[in-house]
Amino acid sequence: MMHAYFSDDQLRHHGKTFIVAGERKPIPEVPERAEILSGAVSRLGLSLRAPRDFGMDPIAAIHDANYLTFLQTIYQQWQAAGGSELVIPNIHPFDRNGPYPRHHVGKAGFHLGDTSCPVSETTWYSAYASAQTAIAATRHVLDDGANTAYALCRPPGHHASSNIAGGFCYLNNSAIAAQELRAKYDRVAILDVDLHHGNGTQHIFYDRDDVMTLSIHADPSDFYPFFWGHAQERGEGAGVGFNHNDPLPLGSGDAAFLSALDRALAVMDDFNPGAVVIALGLDASRDDPFGGLTVSPDGFAKIGEKIGTLKCPTVLVQEGGYVSNTLAENLYQFISAFRTTNDKNAPKNA
Repeated sequence: MMHAYFSDDQLRHHGKTFIVAGERKPIPEVPERAEILSGAVSRLGLSLRAPRDFGMDPIAAIHDANYLTFLQTIYQQWQAAGGSELVIPNIHPFDRNGPYPRHHVGKAGFHLGDTSCPVSETTWYSAYASAQTAIAATRHVLDDGANTAYALCRPPGHHASSNIAGGFCYLNNSAIAAQELRAKYDRVAILDVDLHHGNGTQHIFYDRDDVMTLSIHADPSDFYPFFWGHAQERGEGAGVGFNHNDPLPLGSGDAAFLSALDRALAVMDDFNPGAVVIALGLDASRDDPFGGLTVSPDGFAKIGEKIGTLKCPTVLVQEGGYVSNTLAENLYQFISAFRTTNDKNAPKNA
């Protein structure tokens, strides 16, 4: 039986507002998201298990030490210097090849890639709990021989690189899960079906050939994160050919998304991973407030069905998907179809 994981500490973070086209607007990555998704999990007949604390080692395997220290201490530094309620950068470096800044304002600009990832007093606790949730699901597959597990991660993670937060993301839960799986499997794939390109995940594994990254998303020429996620980005060094992006025109619906998924699954099949992480964004929905793609609830069922054909251990890590009338239904349809199909396919290595 599939296990699902969630920590109540993930509800503590609330970034409140961010800047969109020069205007301050409410951040849609709110605690209510997790509450809605947990309702869908209950409807599936699953109980959400609290993860145990696996410590910092799995997180430090992905994220830089300076960055982790920053996330844990910047709020206190900011407040001690008389800063605003939330840590929000007002300056960014042209590049990050120079000396590491000593000043808290410089550190904020160095580590926070945009205004959508403010740091509050409780941000670290929620981000840490979100990572532990992904680790717990992964360890259920690794240690208990389960075929699959679901991590209800909030805040999400796929925009976070090894040392930069962005797009509501602080710790890259999908990358952490994949690195954990590498302890047992020589090859791991991350398939990202979020509306937005997983630029942080791509950055982390871009020069590696042991973790293949694949992303289906709205075309970044017209959509966040804009600077990454183009088809020509294929990896570098040893990683050339192990990064695959399939950008879709804005407004693309079920047919286009499912065709892209077929292409991604064919590439994964050639790679022959021992285990897979699904970065499960639900914001490709036609009802999502970001409005980039138009996948229907039935489309999410078909996505789940296709991914359910994977014959290797699979960890589902929640990424985006924001408050709408069909958010819970989209998760329900995906997991329901995934489980039905996946139950028919034994893992290669249990």
